[in-house]
Amino acid sequence: MAIEVRIPTILRTYTDGAKAVDGSGDNLQALIDDLEGNHPGIKDRLIESGDLRRFVNVYINDEDVRFMGGLEAELADGDQVVVLPAVAGGAR
Repeated sequence: MAIEVRIPTILRTYTDGAKAVDGSGDNLQALIDDLEGNHPGIKDRLIESGDLRRFVNVYINDEDVRFMGGLEAELADGDQVVVLPAVAGGAR
């Protein structure tokens, strides 16, 4: 099963600079575990206390995983997962 994972600039140190990497897994948790096996350290940047970090947004085919079951969100061959750091701030 091939799933494309788009990596934000801030996490590319874990992927040797790659903007996208391939992973596999039946759900988001399994995918993150697979990524950790190939890109050590990335899991700690995504997961905290058994859940997605508060300031990390993850989308499967443009849908926010928080509305799809979080780490249990199901994946299928050909899906695209996008990891985005949350942006805070605003105009003064």
